[in-house]
Amino acid sequence: MNRRYGPTRLVAALLVVGLIAVACSSSKSSTETTATTEAAAVPQGGTLVVGAEQEPDCLDWISSCAGSSWGYWIANVGTMPRAYDVVKDGDNYSYAPNQLLTGEATLTTSPQQVVTYKINPKAVWSDGTAITSADFKYTWEQITTGTDSYDTTGYKNIESVDATDPATAVVTFAAGKNFAAWKGLFGGGYGIFPSHILSAAPDRDAAMKDGYKWSGGPWMISEWAKGESLTVVPNPKWYGDNKPHLDKVVYKFVADTSAEFTAFKAGEVKAIYPQPQLDAVDQITAGLPDANSVYTDNTGNFEALWMNNAAAPLDDLKVRQAVAYAIDRDAIVNKLFGGLGVTKALQVINAPIVNEFSDTQAFADYTKDLSKVDELLTGDGYAKGTDGIYAKDGKPLEITIKSTAGNKRRETTETILQQQLKDAGITLNIANTKAGDLFGQVLPDGDFQMGLYAQVLTTLDPGRSGLFVSTNIPSAANDNSGQNWTRTNIPDLDPLLTTVDTNLDDSARADANKQADQITATNVITLPLDPLPNILLWNKGIVGPVSDNAVMGPFWNIEAWGISS
Repeated sequence: MNRRYGPTRLVAALLVVGLIAVACSSSKSSTETTATTEAAAVPQGGTLVVGAEQEPDCLDWISSCAGSSWGYWIANVGTMPRAYDVVKDGDNYSYAPNQLLTGEATLTTSPQQVVTYKINPKAVWSDGTAITSADFKYTWEQITTGTDSYDTTGYKNIESVDATDPATAVVTFAAGKNFAAWKGLFGGGYGIFPSHILSAAPDRDAAMKDGYKWSGGPWMISEWAKGESLTVVPNPKWYGDNKPHLDKVVYKFVADTSAEFTAFKAGEVKAIYPQPQLDAVDQITAGLPDANSVYTDNTGNFEALWMNNAAAPLDDLKVRQAVAYAIDRDAIVNKLFGGLGVTKALQVINAPIVNEFSDTQAFADYTKDLSKVDELLTGDGYAKGTDGIYAKDGKPLEITIKSTAGNKRRETTETILQQQLKDAGITLNIANTKAGDLFGQVLPDGDFQMGLYAQVLTTLDPGRSGLFVSTNIPSAANDNSGQNWTRTNIPDLDPLLTTVDTNLDDSARADANKQADQITATNVITLPLDPLPNILLWNKGIVGPVSDNAVMGPFWNIEAWGISS
């Protein structure tokens, strides 16, 4: 699953399903050493205030309003039980059973795919009620039969969930509907929902969207002060070994990156996960006193220029190709992230941590070449006017780009793009809007020509069918919940991306995905820009195994953190 990166860090999907870690394609990973302390030495108690760059729109994880990566990081990961976690070992990522399970689930592949989960008998919700197979079944039913589901990838392949034995959930996939990324189900950006609480509520969305007081993880939400902060406290019924050290974590909303740095340097917040804005990069390279830092481009993020393949003039392949040849993407990436050692553009529409399944050089041929731009456009019936702008049938070649208002890095990107495209004879107009409007209405409705935003993986899988398979174009057929906002409709692409989802052989999946990468490049369905580096900064008074997790976020193990001062 992907979630969106928005004004600060809104995943756009960076939320369908995600995969495995290898070296990133853009440049050598730029990572500083993290400071850690053994868990036994971590003190008990205290309140930790963390800077959060974005306030979630809602906390109903199934609904499209919960597409924010920040909501996932600060509230979902700590409160929602899940079958599997994504764990980190150096630069490598893998799945491990969550403490919800007694161990690895059992996978049967013939005659149909069946996954059997054995639930830890100690697993309970915060009210003391056992977590059971009925919760697995309820979660599946809500995702696949409810309205306004953010993404049904994988879940829609399931034929049934047998909850006869409360301690055992038996998930059977429909014949011919295998799902390779099954470890990302009943987790990922959703988690598992309490059937005994929510089935009694008139409306799940109404019961959750403004916050909920129950939990199946190590933390529970104690308060959501809209516009100010979200606070979590330890779940007194948490059955896991990783009991929180802290008494309370307050996620203080500081939407402006500069203000966030000011608050961090003043000690008002003790940890931040800023977007790599230019001023943030400058401050990090200059050095911050009393701070530890880690930054890397081996991420689950990928930012791109998302092109609406169904809207003129980008419904014309030659125009999309001309745009790709008009842009010096390396120059843009170097301008934005050169201070962190990230200087090369991403050459595949997927995150670096899934490079093992990707053709990491698929878009490498698209470098700035104005003669190629002229060849493509004149061959397509365009002619350059006296103003230096191409036109066809008396209509100038103009494109409007939309992104998240107030994001200085993206505004810088747009300004550079505007000049580069002007030099190539294409006018670029900028019309940014609020993140909620962009991701909630503009993009799903197809009311755009080009978008600038990122995708963030919330599961460890390379699948992109939710983003690019034609049946996922928002329509009445999928209750307008499809995530294929670029309106990509390429018959040869659909079966390849479906193979990535359904084939249980990783080598076959990788082969299909690499073929899909070539098709996406040939058709320039969108244009990758950068891996969007992750930056985590924390005060030296924080002790414990602090590190960033490219899938589960920077606070994935915050229960192991403590405060020494």
